[in-house]
Amino acid sequence: MSDPIPLNLARLRRTCAECSLQMLCLPAGVDAEDLGRLDTVVQRRKPLAKGESLYRTGDPLRAVFVASEGSFKTVVVNPAGEEHVLGFHLPGELFGLDAIGSGQHRCEAVALSDSRVCELPFSQLATIAAKLPSLQQQLLRVIGQSADRDHDHVDVLSRRQASERIALFLHGLSERYRRIGRPCDDFQLPMSRDEIARYLGLVLETVSRGFSRLHEDGVIEVRGRRVRIVDETALCLAANGGSDGASPQPRKRDRA
Repeated sequence: MSDPIPLNLARLRRTCAECSLQMLCLPAGVDAEDLGRLDTVVQRRKPLAKGESLYRTGDPLRAVFVASEGSFKTVVVNPAGEEHVLGFHLPGELFGLDAIGSGQHRCEAVALSDSRVCELPFSQLATIAAKLPSLQQQLLRVIGQSADRDHDHVDVLSRRQASERIALFLHGLSERYRRIGRPCDDFQLPMSRDEIARYLGLVLETVSRGFSRLHEDGVIEVRGRRVRIVDETALCLAANGGSDGASPQPRKRDRA
């Protein structure tokens, strides 16, 4: 991994006070003095190119991370060389928490596109958080959100029907975009269909067919990686197998 750039140079580009993601990372009402104290800890890394690793399996815990630009995937590779995707991380979402228990990362974080991250050295962060109760509460909140995403992944994998897994994935991604203040009904997928398949425990062809079926049923509109949710109710029902007792009745598209 490349060394973080010196903090004084980073500050010429952007500080926490100027960051558009500030309210996702920091508690509401944090005062200027506390913000300045945190700003002395946060380090901004040089840009990572698409496919570049931020950390690898076995690396020691040095920091936790927030993507300020771009997105990341966390993966493990089995002895046969097959990659399994554990999660996707959008701007403003804290990641790197897998190393907190053992002190070593149990997976690899890879940039899905050209990206930048804020790096929060863990030892210094813990010290400052102990002095700033509001920051400590915020850290617990985002750690809880990370645990929720892990639970959501287990929920996805427990679904027997591939169609449910795909619909649940899109519905969950939409909610995450809503949370970070991005359009939640019309967005660009940062990951490929193959990466989605590795996350959902499916094969690429099944994911492609699932997207096409949702498109044909009028639930979503797909153009390459761009997804527009046309019928949010039908998507929610498809994600839950019509759990309200009624089968979803999506609008079929007219065929030319």
